[in-house]
Amino acid sequence: MDARTPTTAIADGLEPPRRYWAWASILVVLMLAVLDGSIANVALPTIAAEFQASPSVSIWIVNGYQLAIVVSLLPLAALGEIHGYRRVYLAGIAVFTLASLGCMLADSLPALTAARVVQGLGAAGVMSVNTALLRYTVPARKFGSAIGLNAFTVASASTIGPTLAGFILTWASWPWLFVINIPLGIAAIAMGWRSLPESDRSDRPFDWKSAVLSAATIGLFITLIDSIGHKLPLPWIAGQFAGLLAAGTLLVRRELGMKEPMLPLDLLKLPIFSLSIATSVASFVAQMLAFISLPFTLQTIMGFSPRDVGLLMMPWPLAIAVAAPIAGRLSDRHSPALLGGAGLVLLSAGLALLALLPADASVPDIVWRMVLCGIGFGMFQTPNNRTMVGAAPRRRSGAASGMLGTARLTGQTTGAALVASLLAHLGISGATWALGVGACFALVAACFSLGRIGLFRKAEREAEAAAAAAAKRDEDLSQFP
Repeated sequence: MDARTPTTAIADGLEPPRRYWAWASILVVLMLAVLDGSIANVALPTIAAEFQASPSVSIWIVNGYQLAIVVSLLPLAALGEIHGYRRVYLAGIAVFTLASLGCMLADSLPALTAARVVQGLGAAGVMSVNTALLRYTVPARKFGSAIGLNAFTVASASTIGPTLAGFILTWASWPWLFVINIPLGIAAIAMGWRSLPESDRSDRPFDWKSAVLSAATIGLFITLIDSIGHKLPLPWIAGQFAGLLAAGTLLVRRELGMKEPMLPLDLLKLPIFSLSIATSVASFVAQMLAFISLPFTLQTIMGFSPRDVGLLMMPWPLAIAVAAPIAGRLSDRHSPALLGGAGLVLLSAGLALLALLPADASVPDIVWRMVLCGIGFGMFQTPNNRTMVGAAPRRRSGAASGMLGTARLTGQTTGAALVASLLAHLGISGATWALGVGACFALVAACFSLGRIGLFRKAEREAEAAAAAAAKRDEDLSQFP
C-alpha cells in the first residue's frame, strides 16, 4: 500500500512490517528532540565561554528553542488536522535536521540562537502530532503499550543526554553536539516517507488569527511566569500580564464560535480530557520543582560534587524508563485513573521523603527515594497521555496531541518559576521547600486523576449497554428469514 493511501481504509492501525518502520521513525525523532534539549543545557558554559557571552545571554540558546516549541504546538497541531499529520511530521523532521546543520555552522551567538529557534519550530512539528500519528499507526489494543514505549524513549534520552554531551565535549568542540541529528534525521525521513500513515483531514481553512492569538497567549504566559520567578521589574511584569489578558480574551472569544477550535475548547468541555490536562499540568509542576531544586540540595546543602550530582539524578529517569512501558500495558486493561492516582501518590511520598533527608544523608538513602519518584511518575505519565488522546474523537487527535505537549511545557515552566521564586526569597533553604511544594502538587494531581474514576465507570457502563443493544438487534434480525 502506498504511504499516501488514506488511513481510513485501514481498520485498525497499519499492518506489519510497515507499522514497525513507521513506529521506528516516530521513536528516532522523539529521541532526537529530547536529546537536543538536554545536551544543549550541558554545553551552555562551553558555548558562552567561546563566544565570550554572559550566562544570562547564552541561556537563550535553550530558552529560544523551548519558547519556539511551546508557542507553535497548537497551530501546528491544527495544520496536522487540516493537511495530515504525516505531512506536518515529515516537514518538522526536515526543518529540525536543516536547523541542526545551521547550529553546527553558526559562528556567533545570535546565529546559533536563531538556528535554535528554527530547530524548535521543527521539533514542534514533530511533538504537535507525534501521539496523534501513533494513534493511526498501532492497533487500538496496543495504544497504551505504544505510549509506554514513547515514554521509555523520552526517559532513556533524558538519561543519556548529559552523559553523551559530556563525552562529546571531552573529545570534540561543541558544534559536534548537533552533528548526530543530521544522519539520524535523514534516516527518520527515509523510514517515514514510505511508512507513515495518512490521517483523517478536516475541510476547514487554517485560522491564522487564532494561530497568532494562541502563540501570543501561551508565549506571554510562559514569559510572565519566568519574569515573576526571576523578580523582574514590576512595569515589565504588568505589561506582560496586560498583553496576556488581552490576547487570551480575544482568543477565547474567537474560539467559542468555532466548531473545531485551535485552542480545543470543545475537548476541554469533556470532563475526562480536562481532568487529564489538569493532572498533567500539576504533575509536571511537581517534577520540575524537583529537577531544578535537587541539584542545589545535593551539591550546596549535602556537599556532593557536580559529577556525583549527575549520577544521583539518574535513578529517577531510569525508573521512569522501567515503569512507563509496564504502566502502558496495564493501561490497556485497567483504569488509567487508578494507575495514575497510585503513581502520583508514590511521587508525592518520594518528594516528601527527599525533602526530609538530613544534610548527611547516605547515597543509598537518596537513591531509593529517587527510584520511588521515578516509578510513581512513570506509572502516571503513560496512562494519562493515553487517556488524553483517547478521549478525543479521532479527527481531533492533533488538537489532543498539541494540548498534551502544551500541558507538559506549561507545568514545567511554572515549576521552574516557583523554584526561582523560592530561592530568591528563602535562599538555599528554598530548594528544600521546593521539594515539599512539589509533594503537594503531586497530591493535587493525584486527586485530579482519581476524580476520573466515576467518569471511566460511566463510560464502561455506556459501552456495555451499547454492546448489549447491538447484540439484541442482531438476535432480533436473525429471527427473520
